[in-house]
Amino acid sequence: MQTTLKTAVTLVGTGLHSGRPARLVINPATEGGIRFRRVDVTDRDNIIPALYDRVTDTRLCTLISNDAGVSVGTIEHVMAALAGTGVTHALIDIDGPEVPIMDGSSWRFVQAILRAGLDSVAGPLRAIRVLAPVRDEQGDVIAELTPADTLTIDFEIDFPDAAIGHQARAMSMVNGAFVHELADCRTFCRRADVDAMQAHGLALGGSLDNAVVVEGDKVLNPGGFRRTDECVRHKMLDALGDLALAGAPILGAYRGVRAGHGATNRLLRRLFATPGAWEEITLDAEAASLLPGAGVDAADLRRVG
Repeated sequence: MQTTLKTAVTLVGTGLHSGRPARLVINPATEGGIRFRRVDVTDRDNIIPALYDRVTDTRLCTLISNDAGVSVGTIEHVMAALAGTGVTHALIDIDGPEVPIMDGSSWRFVQAILRAGLDSVAGPLRAIRVLAPVRDEQGDVIAELTPADTLTIDFEIDFPDAAIGHQARAMSMVNGAFVHELADCRTFCRRADVDAMQAHGLALGGSLDNAVVVEGDKVLNPGGFRRTDECVRHKMLDALGDLALAGAPILGAYRGVRAGHGATNRLLRRLFATPGAWEEITLDAEAASLLPGAGVDAADLRRVG
């Protein structure tokens, strides 16, 4: 079955790039997939479907816009949380242009969703099955999808800072893997990049409370990393959030090498523009049990880490 939340949940925080206070409410819905509604906009269409072809900027985050020019950014972490807990329908109210960054991961969103609980929604559960390899490559940045029975994510990063260095991990998104292994992994950046962005009026809401900051071989956050390979795990988290913009769960193997929001979005556009590369299918109970959010509930919150 399709799913939604049993009750609305509210999260309040700060926009990472704007530095502005942000209030987000995830409301139950029985249709429409995942949609954002800018409640501060009242003079034009304020609803934005969370779909890959609505992405209009990927430089610092994933930003989606509607035809009226209304947008909302930094959606990737909440989208990952919804995909990773199996939510197929929700109307997300937001009172500004950016989703709150919370602690820099998907964990606060996951907590709120699982504590609210999920309800079934009438109608068949559909998925996008990858039928043929599709690849986006620009220089040393690679993103690709190949056929597979379940969603798997294989990611590789390489940074000059010794605190990050080369990291690689592959994982099948079954049996609550996202909630258990990825959801608490925070966004990260280099100290020099933070200084440069803030000097240009960007990342105004960034702090050690919502991002891991490294400088050379040092992690500047008290307590260091939550996991030794937290950085590559966070990139996997981002990938799941960006893949969720397909509009239905993807059955396929995703591989990213130094990939970011732009590469994953280009990959989705290429997938859907390639005849014979995909098909929409209806899932039976066995196939649905292999989706990222299958079987996840509030009890999983005690088993993380």
